[in-house]
Amino acid sequence: MLVSLQLGSLIAPAYACGCGAMVVNRDSRVEVARETSAVGWDGSTEQIVMQLSVRGNAPDAAWIMPVPHRATVELGDAALFTELRAITAPVHEDRHYFWPRDEDWPFRGSDDGAGDRAAAPGAAAPVDVVGRERLGPFDVARLTATDPEALEGWLRENGFELPDRLATALRPYVEQKWEYVAVRLAPEKRGAPLSGTLEPLRLRFASDRLVYPMRLSELATTPQTLDLYVLADHRMEPSGAIGGRPPKVAYAGRVDPAKEPYEALAAVTGDKPVFVTAIDQYFPSPERIDGDHELRATAEDTPYRTVVYRDTLLTWGGMPVWLLVPLGGAVAVVVALLLVARARRRRPVAPPPPVFTPPPLR
Repeated sequence: MLVSLQLGSLIAPAYACGCGAMVVNRDSRVEVARETSAVGWDGSTEQIVMQLSVRGNAPDAAWIMPVPHRATVELGDAALFTELRAITAPVHEDRHYFWPRDEDWPFRGSDDGAGDRAAAPGAAAPVDVVGRERLGPFDVARLTATDPEALEGWLRENGFELPDRLATALRPYVEQKWEYVAVRLAPEKRGAPLSGTLEPLRLRFASDRLVYPMRLSELATTPQTLDLYVLADHRMEPSGAIGGRPPKVAYAGRVDPAKEPYEALAAVTGDKPVFVTAIDQYFPSPERIDGDHELRATAEDTPYRTVVYRDTLLTWGGMPVWLLVPLGGAVAVVVALLLVARARRRRPVAPPPPVFTPPPLR
């Protein structure tokens, strides 16, 4: 069982977010302030648990998620995200340095340290609603679509417009005969704007590979950040950068969720130990994103953990150790001089040579 977690600060156009797309009516706006997704795969079935935090003035919105095969949808468990963040959190340690820096005395008069440095079968009709259910505050429709225009028609019938750029971005999924999960998001209180953290949704569908849809992020107009957490039998890595900077590992290690305990994670993995890999990636130019993330096992299960250091000046007895160097040197010089003086006092004084008296002349 694999689980990955995407945590991104995605303040962008309403139709651009890391996994899926958000659509609102022409006179409204909504921003995805945070997106948290847990993606799992057992070799044949993939699952995505997604939770969105949104803000804006839209009374409702439509969220569209492309999937390679027909999906089932249910409410997810928000506790899963809390546990995954706790597992992969960095450790904090003190690190000492010897010589004073700009923030230390005598430069700035303080002994304080510098602080923390720190992823279908085709449908006969252009659009086919293959399932619809009410889950908490969500109206969920599961769709198939053979062209972006058909999907646009469904959105229009439900009160939304499909932006031109989004229709173009969806075309690769239509050509691959992927399906969609379309969710109408609405605030719990009628008349209120759509805002806050929404309940998580859990999608399941057949897949012969672990794929996390990222292609729609190319629509974003601001840089994107991807924090990917993977739970598997082995350490995992993306197969490519898909238009961003090279992914970086922030954590890698084996975890037994039954022993900690992490109940929500154990429910996903079946109480089995898993290898956790946390990967960070930055997309300074989202328009360069050219595909979806695929994950694969690395050659070795090398553990790794991010350490956040708090640098502090090395002291002894409350005094900076570097001060002891000149003081110690001065003390050593004084002691040496005293020893020399003492040695001289104890040295026996040689008697003066005898005075030669010449014999008298005769």
